[in-house]
Amino acid sequence: MLITTGLIATNECITDKDAALTRLTELLVENNKVEASYIEGMRAREQQINTYLDQGIAIPHGTPESRCDIHETAIAFLQVPNGIAWGEQGETATLLIGIAAKGDEHLDILRRLTGILDDEQTLHTLKTTNDKALIARILNGEESGNAKTEAPTNTEASLSEQSTESKGLIIGVTSCPTGIAHTFMAAESLNNAAKALGYRVNIETQGSVGTQDTLSDRDISDAEVVIIASDTSVDLSRFNGKRIYQTNTKAAINNGRATIERALAEASLLNKRSSNNAQQASPQSSTSALSSVYKHLMTGVSFMLPFVVAGGLLIALGFAFGSWQFGDQGIYIYEAEYAGSIGQVLFNTGKAAFALFVPILGGYIAYSIAGRAAIAPGMVGGFLANSEGSGFIGAIIAGFIAGYLIAALTKWIKLPKSLDGLKPILILPLLGTMIVGLLMFYLIGDPVTSLNNSLTTWLQSISGVNAAVLGLILGAMMAVDMGGPINKAAYVFATGLIGSEVYAPMAAVMAAGMTPPLAIFFASIIRRNLFSTEEREAAKAAGVMGLAFITEGAIPFAARDPLRVIPALIAGSAIAGAMSMAFDCLLRAPHGGLFVLFVPNAVSNLAMYILSIVIGTAVSTAALILLKPRVSGQAVNAPTQA
Repeated sequence: MLITTGLIATNECITDKDAALTRLTELLVENNKVEASYIEGMRAREQQINTYLDQGIAIPHGTPESRCDIHETAIAFLQVPNGIAWGEQGETATLLIGIAAKGDEHLDILRRLTGILDDEQTLHTLKTTNDKALIARILNGEESGNAKTEAPTNTEASLSEQSTESKGLIIGVTSCPTGIAHTFMAAESLNNAAKALGYRVNIETQGSVGTQDTLSDRDISDAEVVIIASDTSVDLSRFNGKRIYQTNTKAAINNGRATIERALAEASLLNKRSSNNAQQASPQSSTSALSSVYKHLMTGVSFMLPFVVAGGLLIALGFAFGSWQFGDQGIYIYEAEYAGSIGQVLFNTGKAAFALFVPILGGYIAYSIAGRAAIAPGMVGGFLANSEGSGFIGAIIAGFIAGYLIAALTKWIKLPKSLDGLKPILILPLLGTMIVGLLMFYLIGDPVTSLNNSLTTWLQSISGVNAAVLGLILGAMMAVDMGGPINKAAYVFATGLIGSEVYAPMAAVMAAGMTPPLAIFFASIIRRNLFSTEEREAAKAAGVMGLAFITEGAIPFAARDPLRVIPALIAGSAIAGAMSMAFDCLLRAPHGGLFVLFVPNAVSNLAMYILSIVIGTAVSTAALILLKPRVSGQAVNAPTQA
């Protein structure tokens, strides 16, 4: 049984959220379902994602990390007649169901609860009755809360009876940024409502465990209407020629019936687009331009990140294998004399992956905005940005230009129906790539290249100044754009001096480049509530990248909250660079991070060098903890609905 009377408390006089979480945890602890520490997981989840649903219902639960505190899957029930401020807009919760679930049972429980709570009479009973045995039977699915019915009534069974004479097929897709609660609750609400209205239904969920209940070609062909209840981008290309209605998950959860009725009435009004236009679906609710830009940027970053991780680590492993095979000279594994060695093969493979991440970033930002037709212009723009020196910043600019350009061309170019199929495969990619290429060459490439040249000249002119000041400047530059033109100017300056046997700037640059992702990693451990679950997982990868001198591991975090994160990272990198130069640390390897620190003769004054990295990382970690706000209901600076 999911719940017993011992897990139920009615008519509780509780006035704040934390007291309610404490009471729910007490019920679970008293019944030996969880450890007392489970409350920390529930608090952390509330800081990440607000668990208020609607109609006075909140369903708090722990984070995935808190599952180790659970002895047995169960739910606890709390009735608070006076209400507690719970929702993001100050909504009041009077009925609280605390979930303690292992593994993917959490999703199954949410589906069951959604079906039970969807019935108005049952919900009223749960909010008002003091009969704990009745509450337990309802939540265990053994009895309906409808007082007019003597025999237990299963909601889903009654709905299926109404659907014996189907009016047709309704299909849809639900998705939320975290891919957990709201994805499945929206699907359940639409399923129940469609059956009640007499329709057959199939709702595809694009959640954290992958795509489930995938729509078949037959489903799409037979559907009366397609409902996209999503808080993220959904590819519409497979629904070409169908009536499509777009909304968000909250609307579907709140009133599945109204959502379906509105879709049936209004879908044709929302399908005024070319049948070949592979646009991305986004919520129809009020979404600010800033949040749209964030969504497109994060789409690009999510596709980019695997290339950064794989490429950077392979480069570092190439140096490590080179050092093991060739000793001191192995740190120059990239040179022709080592061709064919394992170290050089790994190095070149990583270099190839690393070279791709900038075009991938531009291409998938464009894809998020305007679909497949924008990939080629965005990716070519990113490639040009990389080859001409504007780096990932140029790729971001190219991606947005390509995306919005293709979106505009899609609307502006009108062709006869017989030729309309040429737009996504010929006309849009051709015009888009041509225009983006011209803009990158004449407007973006030269200014950034000039900036790089000016910075290099400036750095060379101050090379005789106090070493600590030079280290401070180089260190700060490494963290300003983390792989962009400013970062690259400092890196090129330092690597260029190696040929002249000047090794101190290289040491400062690598120490400063390792600091940002390492600081992200330690901040996510020390103050977990400053990071969402997804961010904490990404921070683990960032920590590994920091050890390998891959500063780009910090880019996703800087992109989410640049005004706080970038200054915090600059502070630590500047300190690390200044200390390295002041201690006269020397580095003869142009890359590698931890993999080359202990190679004989690669680093001089190793103890002080490690101390510089540690102190720089500590400074940035402390600054992040001080500046970064706690995550409450959404990822920092990102509109997020679970």
